[in-house]
Amino acid sequence: MTEDHVRLDQLLLASERAEGTVEESAYASFRHDLLRHIGMEEKVLLPLARARRGGEPLEIAPALRRDHGEIAKLLVRAPSRANNDRLRELLGTHNQLEEGPDGLYATCDALADEEAKSVVERLQLQPRVPLAPYYDGPLHSRR
Repeated sequence: MTEDHVRLDQLLLASERAEGTVEESAYASFRHDLLRHIGMEEKVLLPLARARRGGEPLEIAPALRRDHGEIAKLLVRAPSRANNDRLRELLGTHNQLEEGPDGLYATCDALADEEAKSVVERLQLQPRVPLAPYYDGPLHSRR
């Protein structure tokens, strides 16, 4: 999953043109793959950790879910350089919660133990994500 972060960063960078515009096909690949990556975490890793901890979610789970929601909101919008800059900033801090010796991935790897291979298979089997058209109207906000 850490390697996927690097690949996603490269896709985001590939979508940026020198004149400040965004190349649509590269951005579409980035958008899809990032949403699929989030799905892997939300549908496989976080439930695995919770189950292995007797129903107790990881302490970082609320922060991860909050970030995932913010990322998804940004991915709803049509691509722009400003949006890409915000995504890069958010992903920079978010990825630190997942990587490293105390991150989501190391924790899940330790919790999976002898099931690690089947967890990886479940991650790989996550389906493609259907993408909705971009929406640049007002977004719902929590009160």
